[in-house]
This record gives sequence, C-alpha cells and structure tokens, in this order.
Amino acid sequence: MIRFIMHDPFFLVQKSEPATEADRQVIGDLLDTLRANLDRCVGMAANMIGEKKRIIVFCNGPVQMVMVNPQITAKSGEYETEEGCLSLAGTRKTKRYRKITVAYQDQTFRNKTASFEGFTAQIIQHEIDHCDGILI
Repeated sequence: MIRFIMHDPFFLVQKSEPATEADRQVIGDLLDTLRANLDRCVGMAANMIGEKKRIIVFCNGPVQMVMVNPQITAKSGEYETEEGCLSLAGTRKTKRYRKITVAYQDQTFRNKTASFEGFTAQIIQHEIDHCDGILI
C-alpha cells in the first residue's frame, strides 16, 4: 500500500527500533511507496512513512533492494556532497563515504553482508542516517 510521506522533523529525528518478522507489511508498504515516487526518489527509510523501524529500501540500478536492520560495518573514501530528501525541503551539505560494507537482513530475514560503492553507497548512508534519527 502506498503511504503518505512524513515531513515532521520531530518524528524523523527519533531513532528507529529493530525490525522483526512482524514488520513484513511495513516492508511491502515501503517498497510500494518508493515505487510510486521513483520519479523523485531513489531510497526511503521506514520512518519516512511513519514507521519507526530499521528498514530501508533503495534503487540499486534498476532493482529495488530491501535492507532490514542495516548497520555499516566498514567505510572508506570520505567526501562532501549535497543531498535532498523527500521528507525535507531543499538540499544540504553532508559527509559520505565512497565505499561501505553493510550487515543487514534481507526481506526474508536472512543475514547478509555486502559492499557498495558510489551513488548506491551514498543512498544507503542517507537512509541509514534516517534510521539513526539523523537528518541531513
């Protein structure tokens, strides 16, 4: 189900709770909402649809990926960039890393670890920041 986008900064700065298998509907809603906004969005965190759960979805090329309870375990190549956010007006400068490694669960709750580079790594960092209550 496509959900409304949360714009309340007081809600968005709250840290998300770990997701469980009981949150499968949130995963589906988050994917539906991302797909409905692909013309202006490449990633979303569950708090952007009003759910304080550690779930992110993002575009990895033409594929939309799900990460449940993601944690960055390694990062390298710090740089400064400017980002926008569907939940916030305008753009802001922020620090990112060119390469990251993430430990997470997939949407079937299997443990995974993967490395990402470039723009995909930047998207993932932005969405994990949402889970941690960090706004750009």
